Amino acid sequence: MTSSPASDASSSTGPMSDARRRAGIAAHSADDKKGEEIVVLDVGDILSIAELFVFVSAPNTRLVRTIVDEIELALKLSDDEGPRSVEGLDDATWVLMDYGDVIVHVFLSETRAYYDLDRLWADAPVVEWADTALSPSLASARSVPAGEPGGAPSRR
Repeated sequence: MTSSPASDASSSTGPMSDARRRAGIAAHSADDKKGEEIVVLDVGDILSIAELFVFVSAPNTRLVRTIVDEIELALKLSDDEGPRSVEGLDDATWVLMDYGDVIVHVFLSETRAYYDLDRLWADAPVVEWADTALSPSLASARSVPAGEPGGAPSRR
């Protein structure tokens, strides 16, 4: 789990926006599946088409796909809504998931280093996602032990 306290944009007053909540769910889901270098950026003042970007890396394409599936499932459970579009799943070196106000980028580590979007969006404030609370239904769904009804299948 990686986040930077340097420019914490989540300290603004008022309730958490729906986009921040959903970006937090995506970041937590990626972290649950061993995503690396997870960063949430507030691009709303820079870019008019989205409020937040979530960047996640994985060391192999199988894990990229696993992270994408987990994020999609978590946001489906919390908001009963899938992504508007998913691009790049065929080669799984850079998968973009468009949720409207939140855009999730899941990269193969080498691809992320090559395109270096972190540097491109360096002016965007980093949002602290580690303290983002999961929705009660999602948190309870995740706390069911493997093999139990409603939990992950047992791997025996």
